[in-house]
Amino acid sequence: MIKAVFFDFYKTLCVWGRPLEASLQKIAERYQFEIDWERYAAARQNLYADASGSDPTQHSVLGTMQEIVESYYEFIRALGVQEHVEQVTWELLQSEHSLFAANNATLYDDAVPMLQHLRDAGFKLAIVSNWDTPLDPLTERLGIAHYFDAIVASHDARVKSAKPDPHIFHYTLATIGVSAEEVVHVGDTYEADIIGAKNAGIRPILIDRDGTQAGKWEETIQSLPELVEFLSGDA
Repeated sequence: MIKAVFFDFYKTLCVWGRPLEASLQKIAERYQFEIDWERYAAARQNLYADASGSDPTQHSVLGTMQEIVESYYEFIRALGVQEHVEQVTWELLQSEHSLFAANNATLYDDAVPMLQHLRDAGFKLAIVSNWDTPLDPLTERLGIAHYFDAIVASHDARVKSAKPDPHIFHYTLATIGVSAEEVVHVGDTYEADIIGAKNAGIRPILIDRDGTQAGKWEETIQSLPELVEFLSGDA
């Protein structure tokens, strides 16, 4: 019997509302510099590789934040910006990155209704996220913290584990007091969420909101209300 539902956070419950390109163009107009768009694709790829979160077992929260700031600094320089690079970097971080622009976080329309439905149905709920800082303050700001029995982030000093490492799932299981066989985990990333949950003995469900992961996993949904059907036979 399924007693609990774990959720990934980003692109499962929440998304950032402003595209990087829009934030960058606005800042470029303010500082009157031209963006070298021919360099943009490669620079963005490097940025996301560098700023996607360091190994939580090796870095403190402050160390991770420093790495992210430095990666955005190098991104700005890679676009050909020569003047006021540090200031431009800070403005981009404030407008775009989750650590500094929490107000840009937007819940998907189906998130709160589904969380309420699951709570009313008696399920225990948890977030299991690869996230660069503890997530509690952000979920409180979004008004969803009270739905969860545990909010677990990879870079929390109490956790120090990132999906697909099974320890982050084991930590969450122990925190809310359920076994792996009693849980489903919903997430948007095959490598982190599907493989990670499987490694922990948890049944994974892939959420593919934009329809780009067809055929990757048998149990796939495109919106959270579809989760009800998956749970109806087990609740």
